Amino acid sequence: MIKAASVQFNHRPNDKVGNLETIRQFCEKARREGVELIVFPEMCITGYWHVRNLSREKIDALSEEVPSGRSSSALVEMAKEFQMILGAGLIEKSSGGKFYNSYVVAHPDGHVNCHRKIHCFISEHMSSGDAYTVFETHLGVKMGVLICYDNNLIENVRITALKGADILLAPHQTGGCASGSPHGMKRIDVKLWENRKSDPEAIEAELKGPNGRGWLMRWLPSRAHDNGMFIVFSNGVGIDDDEVRTGNAMIIDPYGRILAETGKAGDDMVVADLDTDLLERSSGRRWMKGRRPDLYRDIVAINGDEVSARDARFG
Repeated sequence: MIKAASVQFNHRPNDKVGNLETIRQFCEKARREGVELIVFPEMCITGYWHVRNLSREKIDALSEEVPSGRSSSALVEMAKEFQMILGAGLIEKSSGGKFYNSYVVAHPDGHVNCHRKIHCFISEHMSSGDAYTVFETHLGVKMGVLICYDNNLIENVRITALKGADILLAPHQTGGCASGSPHGMKRIDVKLWENRKSDPEAIEAELKGPNGRGWLMRWLPSRAHDNGMFIVFSNGVGIDDDEVRTGNAMIIDPYGRILAETGKAGDDMVVADLDTDLLERSSGRRWMKGRRPDLYRDIVAINGDEVSARDARFG
């Protein structure tokens, strides 16, 4: 068994110190529950949706190198102190001066893995990564990372599974988005969030409805089931610039069953035991062994209608 935790919290834009303190507080709580893996949301250290309106200079000021930056160092120190694998998102500045939506995974022994979002659309000043991230852990399993939009494309999850990932860390900032699809997500009225204390039922109904949990249930469990892996889904919650994130932090087993979740309209953490004995005989893993790669050339063929992640997201 591996005890895992998924966290949702309402980050403060541009407040790295304050957001890292929130991460620490959740880590302290998780230690009391014996957690060995804790997953925080996408870009929760720097803030997320407001970044789309920042100049290159302001993004530069908010970014850090990985793993030498202060935030990465803070995550490593927490991983050592609390003896758990810890993942959280930020804006990375590469040695070549490029900016990435990156996810830092710190381990208790001090080493760091970093995934650069493959489909980055938040800013024209930021680049997309070009590699998958799967790594060994001291817990005896392999973990992979895909950030938000990365999980929308089934190919990304399948390749991560084929590279051996047993647990997928899936940090997001989603729900309540203006998706652009007629039957996709829609915006949530900000006033519902602002009135959450006087009328919690109204906002929680939205978080669980088609703009939140309902949307997730259309696809997220199938990613776990079809690829025979656990998924730890972490998300922002509450006001994110002019949108409302829906939280719905949850942990899913290799059969697509939800082990733990929250519908709370506020910061929260869910914890579940991951029974790794489920992995080998799970339906997805068994079916993958019967794949016919010789028939799949069309999946990687260029059709000519491909567009950038930004054009796909905002088009």
